[in-house]
Amino acid sequence: MTGPASGRATIRIGLSGWRYPHWRRGAFYPVGLVQRRELEFVADAFDTLELNGPFYSLQRPSSFARWRDRTPGGFEFAIKGSRFITHLKKVAGVDEALAAFFASGLLDLGRKLGPVLWQLPPQLGFRPDRMTAFFDLLPRTVGAATALAERGVPRILDRFGEEPSLEVADPSAPLRHAVEVRHDSFACDQFYDLCRRSGVALVVADTAGRYTWVDQVTADLVYVRLHGDQEMYRSGYSDQGIGWWADRVRGWAATPGVRQVSVYFDNDGDAHAPHDALRLAQRLADLR
Repeated sequence: MTGPASGRATIRIGLSGWRYPHWRRGAFYPVGLVQRRELEFVADAFDTLELNGPFYSLQRPSSFARWRDRTPGGFEFAIKGSRFITHLKKVAGVDEALAAFFASGLLDLGRKLGPVLWQLPPQLGFRPDRMTAFFDLLPRTVGAATALAERGVPRILDRFGEEPSLEVADPSAPLRHAVEVRHDSFACDQFYDLCRRSGVALVVADTAGRYTWVDQVTADLVYVRLHGDQEMYRSGYSDQGIGWWADRVRGWAATPGVRQVSVYFDNDGDAHAPHDALRLAQRLADLR
C-alpha cells in the first residue's frame, strides 16, 4: 500500500457495514461461510470498513476488541458517530454523550482506529455557532480522546458491566473526523472555511441527487461515501461510473496536503456494494 512515506496519499476502499443477510448464499459471501467469519472474509478483500453499529447505540468494549482481533494488521475501521449526538441532540450540548461514545471501546481498536464519521440529519441546517462549538469538542489526538473517554467510563460500566482498557500506544497519534451534511445551507464558503480551520473532512457523498452535493477538500483526509448514483442504497455503478470515481480518487490522491483518501460503498441493496468496491480497487490497483 502506498502512503505518505512514499510521497503519495494512502487510498483505502471498503464497505459501509458487512452484516447483510442478502449478501449470503453466494451473492457475495460464499455458500457455507458461517456468519461469524463474514468479517474476516471482508477484511481479506478490503483494507477498511465502516462500523455502523455505534451510530444506532453504544457498543460493548468487548465488541471492539473482537473486531480488532478478527482483522489483519494494517486494517482500518471508520466509526460512524452516535445518532443520539447528531440526530437527537443535533450536536448541541453533547459533552457527556461524547465522553460515553469514546468510552464505549473505540480506543480498544488501537492502530486500527480510523476516522470518525458524523452524519448530520437532513433537517439540520447550518448554524455557524453550533457547528463551531461541536467541532471544538472533538478530540484531535488519541490522547485527547482517552482523556474524554475517562469521563464516560462510569456510564459504560453501568450499562454493560465492562470497562474499556483505554491503554493507547501513542497518545499523540492523530484522530481524524469527517462530517456528512444533508442540508443545502451547508453548501457555502463559511462552512467550508470552518471545516478547514477545524481540520474536519467534508464528506463527498453520492446520494442519487437526494441530498445536497458538496465537493471540497477541507483536511488531509478525503472521505467519500457512495450510496448509489441512480437509486440511493440500491443501484449499482456502471463501468463508466466506476471509471469517473477512479479518476476523482486519482486526483484527490495527487492533491498537495492530502494524506489519505477513503472510499466506502453504501449501495448494499442487491449486494452491489462489495462488487463495486472491488471494481474500483481494480481500477486503482497501480496506486495501492
